[in-house]
Amino acid sequence: MSDGDSCARGALQPVEQALAQLRERAAALAAQRATQRVSLLAALNRVLAADVISAIDVPQADNSAMDGYAVRAADSQSGEPLPVSQRVAAGHIGTELAPGTCARIFTGAEIPVGADCVVMQEDAEVLADGRVRLPASERGSNVRPQGQDIRQGSVLLSAGRRLRVADLGLLASVGIAEVEVYAPLRVAIVSSGDEVLEPGQPLAPGKLFNSNRYTLQGVLAGFDFQLIDGGILPDDHAASVQRLGELAAQCDVLISSGGVSVGEEDHLKAALQTHGELLLWKLAIKPGKPLAFGQLGEAAYLGLPGNPVAVLVTALVVALPFMRWLEGEHYQLPVPQQLPYPSARRAGKRREYLRVQRVDVDGQARLLPFANQSSGVLSSVSWAQGLAWQEVGQSVAAGDCLPYVSFADWLA
Repeated sequence: MSDGDSCARGALQPVEQALAQLRERAAALAAQRATQRVSLLAALNRVLAADVISAIDVPQADNSAMDGYAVRAADSQSGEPLPVSQRVAAGHIGTELAPGTCARIFTGAEIPVGADCVVMQEDAEVLADGRVRLPASERGSNVRPQGQDIRQGSVLLSAGRRLRVADLGLLASVGIAEVEVYAPLRVAIVSSGDEVLEPGQPLAPGKLFNSNRYTLQGVLAGFDFQLIDGGILPDDHAASVQRLGELAAQCDVLISSGGVSVGEEDHLKAALQTHGELLLWKLAIKPGKPLAFGQLGEAAYLGLPGNPVAVLVTALVVALPFMRWLEGEHYQLPVPQQLPYPSARRAGKRREYLRVQRVDVDGQARLLPFANQSSGVLSSVSWAQGLAWQEVGQSVAAGDCLPYVSFADWLA
């Protein structure tokens, strides 16, 4: 991690460097995490703690990919009508196919011993006497071979994978009813500031509603994290220290919004320095520079800025990747698209994240920025489809390409 001197100076940390340090820290902590065995129906969005090995082949035997007729390819070459010797439905096993005959077969049914191809029923001519004329076919046509999908003994899913909907079906297809997963991450969310009110309360002069809590819970809702509502902290050092300590004893990650900048009423960073360990402070990022990371008791601490757009940006770019790594997930950052930006931009001293839409202009994908990129304009986030960014020291001419990641990909 960054050393104490750089934290004290408030040196701006490049985003990639900070993420690398957070990943290293998360990996060390994740190695100590508890695991539990859960049923497949309870495993959605959980992170596998062990490789899953298939005990069977899928399919278990050669089966038909079509409704039609199973036959020896050699017997189909003459064009002579063939008697139908048996009928094989899915879930039933036929008898060995006699030479010079065919078998009526249905999709998914095992191929009878002796047959080596299937002719789809649309290509077959059924005669009045019940015999069937089949076109010449090749061995293996319309046959799903044993183990085509999954081989016995193969690694079906690897440890560190977050289980999605399709994964549950895949596990069920090989008969697995339970999996070993990491214990869910306990995440406490706390807001800071005398000015903050919960929605539904009367709005008094000088006050504002707590949008940050809902933004953070929305970002984290698609994962298996156990969320703890830590409420709102007043601008009071002693009260902040007490409440942070209480929450740190209940969670694995304590995430706050506000209170980590350099103002006289920003008490959370000071509380972390006094009663915990401040490992990182201030990123070379816009919006979101006053971000703090450290350790408070047994809990990792992420102090996000108070500005509502900065909360979303730092949650997606920094906080969520750290929590996914901490839970044991082998998470890879999303790969951006390179898309043209419509206007010129001057170089800056921090990486700047821009709220944009991805639009098509004359068949070409382009970026469309929100007019006001201020960190307090939360409507820009609701309007946008994702984030593009401009690197430190990068001058942008109209039409230059910038990296872009949709909100859906940030959360995938």
